[in-house]
Amino acid sequence: MSAPELFPAARFRGVIGVWVFAVVVALAIGIFAPPESRGAWLPVGLGLCVLASFAVQLASGRSQGFIMRVSASSLGSMLVMGLIGAGFALAELFGG
Repeated sequence: MSAPELFPAARFRGVIGVWVFAVVVALAIGIFAPPESRGAWLPVGLGLCVLASFAVQLASGRSQGFIMRVSASSLGSMLVMGLIGAGFALAELFGG
């Protein structure tokens, strides 16, 4: 008898995929948005990431752990975008 997996790798790929999407969105905002409007665009990007996390988890077709996976995707996206946004803010502050 084997122990059940608590967080199988197949379900974890969807969470990581949304985090990668958050990196791409945050970098696109940091590169293409003017510095004075980056703060307004980052919440829009986070909203896209939340919608993407719902879409990815609904597409998986598994109901068990749905809320945990969506919250992990959304929270991870927020942290990733926050760190990248802070990096662009520091670069703007010190880089001129």
